[in-house]
Amino acid sequence: MESKTDKAYKSKFNSIIELENSLGKELGLTEWFEITQEKINVFAEVTEDLQWIHLDIDRCIKESPYKTTIAHGFLMLSMCSKLMYESYEVNNIGMFINYGLDKVRFTNATPAGSFYRGRLSLLEFNSNPSGAKFKLKVIIELKGEEKPACIAEFLALAYNK
Repeated sequence: MESKTDKAYKSKFNSIIELENSLGKELGLTEWFEITQEKINVFAEVTEDLQWIHLDIDRCIKESPYKTTIAHGFLMLSMCSKLMYESYEVNNIGMFINYGLDKVRFTNATPAGSFYRGRLSLLEFNSNPSGAKFKLKVIIELKGEEKPACIAEFLALAYNK
């Protein structure tokens, strides 16, 4: 799937049928967002994942190959909701529901203070009488890095009004 651009954009659709016409295409690319140590700390507290690689800056400087703290993989995965919202919009729909994930890979660490953005494409689309079930691919790119932080395939359900 080829990228349309390196400039942020959001696709807007007037119906779920219009979304279906984008099957196999990129839907959007977000602006850059910073992953701050504060976000990492809050996520660690909420999930009770207090591993030192996320929280202990001094120890990371001494012992980590990254020489700084890194975001939790699941924090980056959680950011996909925002990235999807920023990448595409479908109007005249009743509601969307997260149906799950097919595949997730954390292909690169996300150091605190780094910048990330999302690139979204439509992989699959299946209409049904109540709406549609579809699969979105989200790639979380890191500024200045060749390898993305995360590649995930999200399943969604859309319900007609």
